[in-house]
Amino acid sequence: MATISVAQLYRDMRRNLKLTWVSGLNGGENLLTSETVTKPSLALIGHLNFVHPNRVQVLGCAEMDYLRSLPKPELKKAIHNLFSTDLAAVVVANGEKPPAELNAASDDFQTPLFTSPMRSPGLMDVLSHYLAQAVAESESSHGVFIEVQGFGILIKGNPAIGKSELALELISRGHRLVADDIVDFYRIAPDRLEGRCPPILQDFLEVRGLGILNIRALFGDNAVKPTKPLDLIIQLEMADTLAPQLLDRLKIKSHHEKILGVKIPKVMIPVAAGRNIAVLVEVAVRNHMLLLRGINGTKQFMQRQHREMSKAMKRQQQVES
Repeated sequence: MATISVAQLYRDMRRNLKLTWVSGLNGGENLLTSETVTKPSLALIGHLNFVHPNRVQVLGCAEMDYLRSLPKPELKKAIHNLFSTDLAAVVVANGEKPPAELNAASDDFQTPLFTSPMRSPGLMDVLSHYLAQAVAESESSHGVFIEVQGFGILIKGNPAIGKSELALELISRGHRLVADDIVDFYRIAPDRLEGRCPPILQDFLEVRGLGILNIRALFGDNAVKPTKPLDLIIQLEMADTLAPQLLDRLKIKSHHEKILGVKIPKVMIPVAAGRNIAVLVEVAVRNHMLLLRGINGTKQFMQRQHREMSKAMKRQQQVES
């Protein structure tokens, strides 16, 4: 399971959320393993066994008003109950000033305490989205990841089959590079994967004979993109080595490949001299768009063929009768 430290969260989000690290400075290495950000009103009243560890707890106006209404002994008990759930961090929202007891408990439990002027609902939404991305399951895959007509396409194939050359041709046609050679995929939803480029490879494309190309410098900022959801896999295969039984000319059966448990549609394109693979990829994407709309060219052809055969059989029966 992917994890992220509280210190990393602070570095990434302090500007967006206007965070101030008030106390618990020794808890920066606390790890977050869940994207859930909770607002624990009841946790202030009593200890909740179902409040999971490694969470970010957000305290809004209601929670702070409740704390201020408590006598000192009950205040300490409520704060102790909150921190005894093994929190990763606490955020006091709405510009509220945390009481001294909250600061002391933060230091004692080594749990970072942040403050933010943002309203708690908006703050929770931003944090939830960030953590969903940061701690998502991940897997690296070999290939070229490119955006074609708004769809995220992973081009796969054996070494030296021409993946990078194909990507360069697609980029010259106005499509956008995400990653070359290594793509990091993150499961950001139960049925959704997001592909990202490792930072060291950002903007670069390696093409045999030309070396490493800086696509951003060559084609402009619009030719590259940092992330993109994965929609379709294109598998390149040499036509002369492809077994005839593997070549489905009518595409009656749809093919898929699982990445992180998510089924991704897959199209196999034979590579041979004289074939314009870039055009085939563009058309494969357009055809995928039609399939998503329920338009299947193969089924339409088979239905038309069936109708014509039925008409021919009826005419034959009429002649014989």
